[in-house]
Amino acid sequence: MDFQVILIAVIALAILGFVLALLLFVVSKRFAVKEDPRIGQVLETLPGANCGGCGFPGCGGMAAACVKAADAGSLEGLNCPVGGASCMEAIAGILGMEVAAASPKLAIVRCNGTCEKRPHVLSYDGVKSCRVANTTCMGETLCSYGCLGCGDCVAACQFDALHMNPATGLPEVDAEKCTACGACQKACPRGIMEVRTVSGANKDAFVVTCMNMDKGADAMKICASSCIACKKCQNACGSDAVHVGNNVAYINPDACVLCGACFEACPRGAIASVSIKGVERRDTHNPIPGAAKPAVKAAPAKAATASAAPAAPAKPAKEWKPIEIKYNAPLMPSQQILLAGPKDISNPAPAAKEVKFEDKRTDAPLPPSQLILLGLK
Repeated sequence: MDFQVILIAVIALAILGFVLALLLFVVSKRFAVKEDPRIGQVLETLPGANCGGCGFPGCGGMAAACVKAADAGSLEGLNCPVGGASCMEAIAGILGMEVAAASPKLAIVRCNGTCEKRPHVLSYDGVKSCRVANTTCMGETLCSYGCLGCGDCVAACQFDALHMNPATGLPEVDAEKCTACGACQKACPRGIMEVRTVSGANKDAFVVTCMNMDKGADAMKICASSCIACKKCQNACGSDAVHVGNNVAYINPDACVLCGACFEACPRGAIASVSIKGVERRDTHNPIPGAAKPAVKAAPAKAATASAAPAAPAKPAKEWKPIEIKYNAPLMPSQQILLAGPKDISNPAPAAKEVKFEDKRTDAPLPPSQLILLGLK
């Protein structure tokens, strides 16, 4: 191969590479997107969980939203549930803004259908997923609104704040670890998990732990802790925070003053008191659906007293008396034999319309065959 040809090819490639590089440089400068340096500072302040609890795809989206909101003059409505108030205060300092303290929130389990209160009548043999179970069947109980117990919410939680209780078959929230990111709420196909506003550092709240929208009589047969829409909680509330709709009660967290009147008024124990210490429920001793009723105890026999009167002697058996029966039809030969005794019945004469028994007395009862023939049995 000629050396001159190789040299020309190398020079041509070098020129082409230089032209393309120059073109890329010009395009990058012409179409460059200038990023506000404050976005990077805010992004470094955020915890980097990328959980989506703030309502944005990730921490990068939250940082850009904070800078944009600061340029508009307010950070209201923006909150990082993972970082909490301290994180938002640091972000406000970077942006030269002031942020109002956000109300604490907590994930709530709105179902109390434990294995004891909501017996399992079916066996689900499929993919261990609430979404799959909700699509293919109603679950292992008769409640089509309650928790399915497959643990999709537990798998979605990134902060180890949710655990399944094997004794109850329901998820339990660790209020100290819960960041109210909302991942469990998005994962639950039946909306059992709810992130709602709670009060104070103790995260106090009253919650209706039932979502069954069946009528009261049907709900009582399904679960011993179901809401029956009796409206006793609504009538007891003095702050207009409890309302009954679609056969189930709901407590508005923004209007609730934590008086506890609804908690005491509920006859089914469907309202729970939630705090950082745990979940407290009122025991109403509701019967378990399908459980056998306790046997009624026999009343103890009264002891005989010395002054008690002696027992009355047994009455003698009643004396048998002949019965007078009238027949409108002739008697059969067998009946004539029983009534009149054996006789020649080869040419029986027509029986009279009125036949009377002989006036006889007996102390023994008639045998069953005679009772049948006489129409007494």
